[in-house]
Amino acid sequence: MGIYLSTPKTDKLSEDGESENLRYGLSSMQGWRTSMEDAHAAYPDLDCSTSFFGVYDGHGGQAVSKFCAKYLHQQVIKHEAYSSGDIGTAIQKSFLRLDEMMCGQRGWRELAILGDKRDQFSGMMEGLIWSPRSSETKGQTDDWPVEEGPHSNYEGPTCGSTACVAVIRNNQLVVANSGDSRCVISRKGQAYNLSKDHKPDLETEKERISKAGGFIHCGRVNGTLNLTRAIGDMELKKDKSLPAEKQILTANPDINLVELCEDDDFIVLACDGIWDCMSSQQLVDFVLEQLKTESKLSTICEKVFERCLAPTSGGEGCDNMTMILVQFKKNPNSGPSTSDQQPSSDQPSESSDSKDKSGAN
Repeated sequence: MGIYLSTPKTDKLSEDGESENLRYGLSSMQGWRTSMEDAHAAYPDLDCSTSFFGVYDGHGGQAVSKFCAKYLHQQVIKHEAYSSGDIGTAIQKSFLRLDEMMCGQRGWRELAILGDKRDQFSGMMEGLIWSPRSSETKGQTDDWPVEEGPHSNYEGPTCGSTACVAVIRNNQLVVANSGDSRCVISRKGQAYNLSKDHKPDLETEKERISKAGGFIHCGRVNGTLNLTRAIGDMELKKDKSLPAEKQILTANPDINLVELCEDDDFIVLACDGIWDCMSSQQLVDFVLEQLKTESKLSTICEKVFERCLAPTSGGEGCDNMTMILVQFKKNPNSGPSTSDQQPSSDQPSESSDSKDKSGAN
């Protein structure tokens, strides 16, 4: 069987929730792909003042994206920088830590359970859309002890995953991204990209890849991967003389700190299955229009999928789709209006008419 199904799987895994300062809705759909490689995490109450949301778009298999969904937020809250209030550093170090955790016997065992053949280990069916429940993992603390076994020398997975996460504490928003998933904020209806898509055509990425001994061929890193940062993909991170941040491929995320204000409507985190079909501004416009008549945020995510899904297999609108919509509750503690200021962004949003590849139109 090829990379596409004869008919798309349009069943959706959706969820809604809220905390004191925000509410969220999310959804995932396999679509035309033969397997679901996306995962996600949503913890509106990571602690008493912090929310965590993450989208993980796997490639080459589903094990790494599920590993990220299960463990990344745990590593963030365990890091000493998190306790001192330096959320950005805690996230950055946690991205890199996941690569280390996936090596050796323990890493091999965890990935085997989470991966495409996990039914052999847990009795669960293959191909299910997956994300951990808050009650199952939020309170876990694991020091990741070394295990001995036949895979003690395992050097890590050949598959990988993007990671785009947003951590909200009071009026501070911290966005971390590695790969081509994206986080966008709507400020008074204007879309601002809070993350940068890590693609091989970026000069800074080309420079790092070249210095590490890699190359770009046909728009792909070493002729294989069409993004330049990801968690996993350890075959592109083997130079022992280089730190993790300077490997051909790196998990090192861009970190963006944003001060939220009354003008901020919502943020969206989504995989490239959405952004291949809609520009950032188009998605913001679509969500704002839906919010006029629809209060359930997960339903809005589902409607985005319906708009993006291609009528036939091949091209845009055929990828797995995952989206998290986080709406801010207006309250007296919000910062002052800053309509003349723009959120810091490495990549300006496209105009509303510059991109429309929706197969549903």
